[in-house]
Amino acid sequence: MSSLVIVRNFMNEAWPKVLKLDKNKLTGAIPQEIGHLKELLCLNLSFNNFYGEIPQSICNLMNLQMLDLSNNHLTGEFPVALEILHFLSEFNISNNNLEGPIPTTGQLSTFRTSSFHGNPKLCGSLLIRDCSLVEEAPVYIIPAREYRMKVIFSIAFGLFFGVGVLYDQLVLFRYFG
Repeated sequence: MSSLVIVRNFMNEAWPKVLKLDKNKLTGAIPQEIGHLKELLCLNLSFNNFYGEIPQSICNLMNLQMLDLSNNHLTGEFPVALEILHFLSEFNISNNNLEGPIPTTGQLSTFRTSSFHGNPKLCGSLLIRDCSLVEEAPVYIIPAREYRMKVIFSIAFGLFFGVGVLYDQLVLFRYFG
C-alpha cells in the first residue's frame, strides 16, 4: 500500500494524533498531504524505504512533539523550516542522505548529534563539521602499473621476511639447539 493512500485514509477519518508507520517497508516519497494532519503530535516513519526530500508541508504540523524519519533513503537539503516546530521533544533523521546546514537556532539545536548521524553531507556546529569545508570525499584511483608494483613489493617483502625468520631459526638451532 502506498504511503499516499494511507495518508488519504487518515484524512477521511477524524484527525489522528499519532501516526506510527515505522518498520512497514513503505516505499515512495513522503506525500505533501502529510502536512494536512494539523493535530498530529507524533509522526514516526522510520525504518521504511521512503526516498526523495522531506516535504516542506511537515513544517505545518505546529503541534508535533515527536518526528522520526530515520533509516530511510531521504535526500536533498535539510528543511531549515523545521526549526519552527517549537514543541518537538524527540527528533531523529539519522541514516539518510540529507545535506546542507543544520540550523543552530530554535528547537533543532537542542537535540543530540545522534539525531543527525549517518547523513555525511549534513554540516553545522552540532556535527562539528564546518559547512564551508564540506565537499565530496576525493576518490583515489591507483593506476594498474602502480598497483602491480605494490603487489610485487608486498609478495617480495613477505618472502624475504619469511626466509629471514627461517634463517634466524636455523642459526639459533645450530648454536643453542
